[in-house]
Formats: sequence, C-alpha cells, structure tokens
Amino acid sequence: MSVLYGSVTEHPFQQVFSLSRSLFVSAALAENQTSKDFAPVMIETLRHMYEYVPTALDWWHADRFCDQRFAQLLFEPPDSEQSSFSKLLQSHHIRGSVWLNERDGVLHKPKWRRNHIVPVLVFGVKTDTKYVKVLSDFPVLPAVTACAHLQWDTRSQEIATVFSYAVPAFINEFQLRGFVDEEGFVRFALIVHGHHSPYLPVFRADGQWHHFCVTWQQENGTWAIYADGKRRASASGLCTAGLDAPQAIYGQGTFIIGQDQDSLGGTFKAKESFSGNITDLHIWQKVLSVEQIENVRSCWMVEQELVFGWSLNALEIESTVEEVTAQFLCPGPVEECRVFEVGSSGFHHTSCLQSLPFICRYRKDAYWQLKKAQLESSHLLVSHVNMLAKRMVIPENIFTSNVRDMNLSVALGTLDVLATVLRKEETPVESSDLLMVLQLLKQVADVEIQEREELEMLEQLGQYYVEVTELILEEQNIETWSSISQAVRGPMAVVELCDRVVSLLAPLLTSGRTKITIQHQNVGMEVRKLELSSQQLSSETYLIQSPEEDRPDFIEIPVEEIQRLKAKGLRRVTVKNMWFGYSSLQHCLPSPGSSAAFQDVAASDGGQKYLSTAAGTAVISSTVLSDYQEISTSVRYHLQHHTQDLPDKLVGPICAFWNFSLSPDAGGMWSTAGCSVVTSLPDSTVCFCNHTTNFAVLLQVYEIERTTKEELTLQTLTFIGCGVSFCALVVTFILFLVVGVPKNERTTVHKNLIFALAAAEALLMFSELAKTNQVLCFLVTAFLHLSFMAAFSWMLVEGLLLWSKVVAVNMSEDRRMKFYYATGWGLPAIIVGVTLATSFNNYVADNYCWLNVQTNIIWAFVGPVLFILAVNTFVLFRVVVVTVSSARRRAKMLTPNSSLENQIGIQIWATAKPILVLLPVLGLTWVCGILVHLSIIWAYVFIVLNSLQGLYIFLVYAIYNSEVRNAIQRMKDKKKALSFTNCSHPINYLSSPRNTTSWETGKLSPAAASASSNPLQKDPPVKNITNRGNFGGKIPMGISSIKSPERPAVELTAFKSSGKISFFVFNLFYANTPSSDCIVEHGLEGGGRVFLLRL
Repeated sequence: MSVLYGSVTEHPFQQVFSLSRSLFVSAALAENQTSKDFAPVMIETLRHMYEYVPTALDWWHADRFCDQRFAQLLFEPPDSEQSSFSKLLQSHHIRGSVWLNERDGVLHKPKWRRNHIVPVLVFGVKTDTKYVKVLSDFPVLPAVTACAHLQWDTRSQEIATVFSYAVPAFINEFQLRGFVDEEGFVRFALIVHGHHSPYLPVFRADGQWHHFCVTWQQENGTWAIYADGKRRASASGLCTAGLDAPQAIYGQGTFIIGQDQDSLGGTFKAKESFSGNITDLHIWQKVLSVEQIENVRSCWMVEQELVFGWSLNALEIESTVEEVTAQFLCPGPVEECRVFEVGSSGFHHTSCLQSLPFICRYRKDAYWQLKKAQLESSHLLVSHVNMLAKRMVIPENIFTSNVRDMNLSVALGTLDVLATVLRKEETPVESSDLLMVLQLLKQVADVEIQEREELEMLEQLGQYYVEVTELILEEQNIETWSSISQAVRGPMAVVELCDRVVSLLAPLLTSGRTKITIQHQNVGMEVRKLELSSQQLSSETYLIQSPEEDRPDFIEIPVEEIQRLKAKGLRRVTVKNMWFGYSSLQHCLPSPGSSAAFQDVAASDGGQKYLSTAAGTAVISSTVLSDYQEISTSVRYHLQHHTQDLPDKLVGPICAFWNFSLSPDAGGMWSTAGCSVVTSLPDSTVCFCNHTTNFAVLLQVYEIERTTKEELTLQTLTFIGCGVSFCALVVTFILFLVVGVPKNERTTVHKNLIFALAAAEALLMFSELAKTNQVLCFLVTAFLHLSFMAAFSWMLVEGLLLWSKVVAVNMSEDRRMKFYYATGWGLPAIIVGVTLATSFNNYVADNYCWLNVQTNIIWAFVGPVLFILAVNTFVLFRVVVVTVSSARRRAKMLTPNSSLENQIGIQIWATAKPILVLLPVLGLTWVCGILVHLSIIWAYVFIVLNSLQGLYIFLVYAIYNSEVRNAIQRMKDKKKALSFTNCSHPINYLSSPRNTTSWETGKLSPAAASASSNPLQKDPPVKNITNRGNFGGKIPMGISSIKSPERPAVELTAFKSSGKISFFVFNLFYANTPSSDCIVEHGLEGGGRVFLLRL
C-alpha cells in the first residue's frame, strides 16, 4: 500500500529511511573525498596527546573516528586552561571551529541510538472502519499532555479527528481535530468537556513528518499547542465558563486514534476520520514544560506521570490499519553539538550534521602503548585474514583506518574469515592484532540493515560475532589484554558491543518465532518476545548452563515487574539477555582490589581486614525493550561462585553491576547502587537489583583483623613475654657457661638453641623501631629470618639428638656434632641466602619488618618450620612410647601387687613428664600458630606459649636440672671452704706432717694417706681434754676421716680458742659425686661437731 504525499507517491517507511540514509551516506562520501588530504597534527602535553584531524566530518563520524583509534573526542577544557589550550592549538597553526565531546554522555551513544525507530500506523484513506484503540486505563486527569509524530494527508480538505477520548458521562471529553486551510497550513482545535477552542495554524501541510503536543490543565482552563518544538497557540479559559468549571477530565474512558466517537467507543463517521500516518503518541497526566516537550521531540522520554507510552502491544488495531516501521533522526538538542572556537576561546552549538574538523584526545600512556603495539607487531593474523578474504578487510595500521559504514554482507564475510583464522591460530593474538579485531567489532556493531532481505543474515552474523568475541577472550590471550590495558578500556567494552549486536536480532522475532538463542561455551546471547496479554503471567527467566558448573546461572524478571509493565498498557515487550562465563572475563578484568575496578569498597568492620574485591561469578544481563526503547525493570539473578583462586580467606559476596558512566577512562567500574543480596550460600548467591544492566557477584576477600584493643593486648603480651623469655634465656646461657656444667653434646645443643632463640626474641622486641627506615627494616627482617630459622633448626637438632638416644645411631660423637652444627647454622644460612637472591625486591612486608606474607616469600619460613614440627612431633611420639613401656616394666618389677589405679597413674605421669620437659626445646608449641586465624583465643594461647618459651627452658633446664643445681652447690661450698682457710688461724698448729694437706693439689700427705688406708679402722672415741688457761699441753686425738676410701679428701684440723676441741672435716669430692650427697653433721663430745659436705 502507498500513500500519496503532494505530487509524489512513496511509502512512508521508504521516505523516512531514505532521508536518514542520505544524510549518513553524504557524510561518509565527504569523508572519503577528503581522506586523501588527511594530514593529522600531533600535540603533546604533560598528560595527553592530541591529534588534530583536518578532515571535516559530522559529529557522529568524528566521534566514531576517535573511538576507532581508542581515543575520545576533545572535551571542553577547564576555564583556567581555555586560553592556554587555545594558544597551544594556534602555535600548531590550528584555527577555526572543532567539535567538542559532551560530558553528560548524551552524544556518546552510537549512531543507532539517534535513529529513533518506531512503529507507524497508516490510515490510508478516510473511512468509518479504520481505528486504533488505546488499551490503557485512564485515571482522572486534572491536567494532560498528548504528543505524537504526525504526517498529514494533504489530499483531503475535510476536518479530521486525530484522536478522541470519551467517557460514559460525556462523549466529547477530550479531542483533537484539524484540517488543511486554503493557505496550506494544518489548523488544530482542542475540545475539552465539549468546549471547543478555535482552529489555529500549527504547521504546513507539506507531507512531511511533524511533531506536535497539546496541553490542558484544570486550573484556569489553560491550553497550548506545540509543533516541532515551538509553541504555536495558547490561551486560557477553555472549559472554565459557567457553573461547570473547573473540573478535571473524567477517568476510565475510551481513547480512540483516527476517529470521532459519537457513542462510547463507536459510531464513527468517514468524513470526520483521520487520513495520514501517526506514531510515537504519548499521554501524561500533567502539563509538560517547554524543556520537557523539547526533550520528548528529541527522543528523550519523560517517565514521570506517564499514562500511555507508544507501543503497538498496548493498542487494539483494526485489521485494515497498516503497521510499518520508520526511522527518525532525533532532532533538537541531541542534534545540536558543542563547538570550540580556537582563537576566541569561546563555545557555541551548531548542527551535529555539519562537517567540521576535530581533535582526538589520547591518554599519553595509552597513545604510546598503541604506538608500541603497532611497531612491534608482525601483522601475521591480519595478513592471514586479508589473504583469505582476498581483499583488505582489516587494515594493518591502527592509525590509518578510516571510518566506514559497513554493510551486512561485508560484515558477515569478514567475521566468518576472522573466526576461521582465530580457531586455527596456534600462537596467541598479538597486541596490534587484538586492537584491529576490536576496531572491526565496533564497525560491525554499527552495521545498517539496508534491505528487508538482509534480515535472514542477521542470526548468522550474531553467531560469528559471539564466536569471535569468545576466541579473543580466551585465557591464552591474557598477556595480550594486559599489554593493551592502557589503550583499551577493559574487556567490558566487548560486552557493550555485544549488547548492541543482540539488539540487531530483534527484527527477527515474529509471532511464530518468539526466541532466538546463540550459545557458545563461554559467551551466550538471547532475544525473545514476551506477550503480556496472557491472564496467567509468570516470571521471565533466562537460564544458562555453564560447562564448568553442575548447576546453571539464571536471571529472571519477577512476575510483579511483568504485571507492572502490563498495567502501564504494554502488551508485548522484547527481552534481550547476555551471559559471559567466569573464565571469559575474569582474567581480563582489572586486578582484584584495584580502585579502578570497584567503586564501593567496603571498609573493615573491626573483626576482618579487607584485602581485595574480584568478580567471582559469570557476568549476566537482561534488558527489556518496548518498541526499541529500554524500559527500566527490576531483576533477580542467581550466579555460581568461582572461589578456587581465593583459598584460606574469608569471602563476602556483593551484588554489583558494571557502570560504564563511572570512570570513563577505565571503561567503567563496578557499582552496587540499587543491588542487594537476597540469599548467600557457600557456592552461589541470589541478588536483586532495581534496574537492568550487566550484573555479577563480586567476592570481597578478608583476613582476620583484631580490634585496636585486642591488637594492643597482644602486642603488650608479646613484648612482656619476649622480655621475660629473653632474660630467662640469657640467665640460662650464663649458667651453662659459668657454673661448670659438664660439657657434652646435649648441653652443647641446649646452649646453641638458647643463643639462637634469645637473639630472635631480642630482634623481635625492637623490630617496630626499625620499620620507619627502609634499609634498617630490611636488615632486621633478614636477621629475624636467620635467627628464627636457626632457632627452629636447633629444635630439629634437639629432636635428632633424642632420636639418637632412642634408636641406636652408628655415628661417632665428633661426627654427630659436625652434622648438628651444619644443620643448626648452615641450613638457615642457605635458606635465607637463597630467598634473598631470588626475591630481593619482594622480601619485606609493606607495614612491618618481617617477610612479605602477600607473596610466596613467607613459605621460605613457614615451609621449613612445618617440616621441623612434623619431624619433632614424630620424635616426641617415639620417646613417649619408649618411656611408657619402661615405666610399665619398672612398675611390674618394683610393685607387682599395686592396684590398677596406681599403675594407670604411673603410666599417665610417664606420658606427661617427657611431653612437658621436651615441648620447649622441640618447638611444638608453635603448632598453635596454625589455629590463630580461627579465633582470638588461639592467638592469646599462641602468644603466651611461645613468648614464654625462654622462661620455660629456664625453669626446666636450669632451675630443676640436677646438673646445674649440683654445679651451683659445688660453687657455694668451694666459696665456704675458701672463706674457712682465710679466716681460721690455729694458735698452735700441729707440726706433724701426718695432718698436713696439700690444698693446691687436693691430695692427702703420705702420712695421712697411710693413716687412712685401712678402711676397717674404726674411729676412736673423741675426748675433750681441757686445760684451762694452758694451751701448751695438747693431746692429739686419733681421728678417722669420714669419707669414701676411693675419694681423695682434704682434712683440716683446728682448735677453737674456747678450749673445746672441734674437728672440721671437709671432704671435697669430684664432680661425679651422686646428687644424693649432702652435708652430714656428726655430734662430738663437749659440743664439738664434724661436718661432711658431699657435693
């Protein structure tokens, strides 16, 4: 069917399409004609590179030109820099007008966004049968605005009814009528409550599309008529005269397009019917402002108080009314683009379709990254693609490609060849190859459907597009994505391109085919038609099964949202869904914890320390469209976790979406606005968001963090415990050196362990003082590492020494000691040396002087410690088994008739005693460190046990060690003996050599030795012969030395001045005296006493 417009007969769809296409083609031709004169000028500043392009293009092609080169159209310079920037451009001989980008993002949409594609209703001739009924429920309207695009049939001069609204109480409740006057203008009149406004001219009857709006409000009866964004007529007092006024327009009426209702919903007359085309009708229960009307004309929808939005789904269309689709170029402000005047530092607006030079702005690091990729590339992949295509479909230079409007057949062939090459390529894609592929994907996403027959190729185009996208996102290309991370604003740019491609599939949906699905292993897309007219509505779910998971991911539009859409008058909507598997995007997204990757990073909550945030699921999206326009709806989605890369951490899920408008230089970032967690399980999360876009579940990684009070308590305990331990270790070491403890391999091992542990704890106590000095902190860390490794190595030696006592080891003592020293000091030196040599730059942590726990460096300490603890645990177990067995045999021999309770007690003590004695030297208390992350209680236990390890060693191996106690006792008795020889001087010393002792040698004189040689000689009675006042007569007594015949002794005899004879026998035994020896006091006659000291 065709409609006559003036002197030409043309289908309305063809007319509109031809107009829009001619504009784009003319711009493209202008570009091609001037491309050979292309001579860009590069300008370098501190942070950016500017490329001046003298080729004149319209704003849309200029924006695409910069986007193809991974740059941005010039933004408006700040006020403080406008003058200097203008002078900078002039210094490079740049003058005149250049395009400016728009910071509000209105013009950032691709070309298809400004092509307003809408369904059109064609009323070919005036009849009494053609009508369209609006199926929305109308409320009471105290104010109203109705807007639409209209193409008036100029062949008829009769009055035509554009629309009529009738209620049971009043047929002519609200109506718009018009006709073509003799001067060629279309005149409109508005009817409210039967009150008729005058017919006033609004636009020319030229057969073109015109946009109009009519408004009316109850207050004062004010009304207005707008045409093509301008107010053409307005007045007040419409339906305000008489007792009827003022009153609102009644609700629950019938709204008919194209006919005048003489009865409610019927009784049409052909002479009053509408002839022409109408589309894009919207009705609000408010009076729109002039600015809002201009926005509506410019393809911006005003959602507030919208009663009816244009949609064929919400219309009852009579069978003879034809439906076609038309494209509109959005007029008004969207087509008015900002221009920067070089030289005058001024700004103004001009038509976006005008051709002007422009400037592309690169981030400096991005520009040089692009240059590097171009210079270092071998172009093998691009050359292979061009060879198979038998023509240049992908240019080999990033900076020489032109903006081209690619048709569907060329796009399909190019993607087919590219997918074939990528599938067969064995080597990873190079940086320049990936950049060229991304340029191609951008061109394909802007493809135009020129003929109806091309629709059949759309689905195959989507198949190839998904395949190419999946191939470039493969894991083998991780390094390639990293190498262009500054130039390309992340792989989410590919997601945005796929969203545009899936929109191209919508025209394929028909009543017989309501769903189109394209699914590959890691990328999938779907578009479906959803009927809202059904009485049994249910939620709309997009289910996707990942090959890596047993359970599927899904996203659904809740039934409540679908009911809300139906209540708005929508009868049919289009839903497009996309899914990107975890392995397709995770490795290409910004690194976890990057500030550029996540907007709303959670702070610590006092019990956990925030470490990082990473996408832990697939990325899924759902968008609802009605007549090619997006409708905001709430969604619920359920995604499976992928946490295999986050072991031993606390993970908290966050529902988020990728917001492209945040951080544009980075390509967007994650945001949690409007999203919340519904249900969280260990392996999956259910989220709810009040809008539609690209969703994922972010996993926030935490580690245990104590409160300030807890940290202070732990630090205080550590310092006090280490201080006490250090002092105890120093005292123990001095005792081992000074008191004359017998030298053997056991005491030697003890001393080395004590020295290493004391050094480690001393460094640990004062390591906080060194963290402000980087060099000093590094040295402290190295010595701490060495000291603790040496301490643990000597703990290992302690275990090996015990093992040698339990199991016979065929090795001499000298060889064993060499092995022990090599293990105790040599092994730690090797470990520390190798660690420093391999990881010098990552050796020290950021905030304290210790090994870096964020890298694998910490295993240079933890690994050997775990091995030592495992060995010593086995040794201790073996020692306990042997001890218990010995105790059982001894108990049976000594107390064969003892009770069962006594035997159990003996065995328990035999088990506990070696454990308590050996725990400090074997280091087994450090096992508690494995449990510290579970609870703060284990942290306290760990601190107490290990900071007091030195005190424990002091108590067990010094205070309660018989060897040390005996050595101390010998020192004390020696001191008493020396004091006695210096202070006791006899009045008449016996001259007989029989009683003389050689003190220096510690041996008796021969006479003494002879006198004491008979062990059977009994001691004579001791008599006290007193000669008062006369010391000359002395009667020596026979004294038998109280000593063991095998042990030499010193016998000293003296007489007290009191006249009483006292004999002091001091027996000095050697170090092998049994520990049971003690001082024995023997009473003598007359009160004298004989003392025997056994050490």
